[in-house]
Amino acid sequence: MNRGPDLTVEERRVPEGKLADLRLEHRDLDDVITRLEGEPVRDELQIRRIKKRKLVLKDQISLLERQLGKDPLA
Repeated sequence: MNRGPDLTVEERRVPEGKLADLRLEHRDLDDVITRLEGEPVRDELQIRRIKKRKLVLKDQISLLERQLGKDPLA
């Protein structure tokens, strides 16, 4: 279901903003994971939770990209 070309500029603006927010959070979590993994005493549970959140974000990003017609696999 590729709705990208059917969306108006206004209809695309909100999802594109959301997509930018999701990408930023995903990158921020990368930084947090790197920092936590470098600590002498690691909180493995916290790291696993953050990695799980990153996967959820990645799925949301992929879904929005498909909806906007920006799916790199398409």
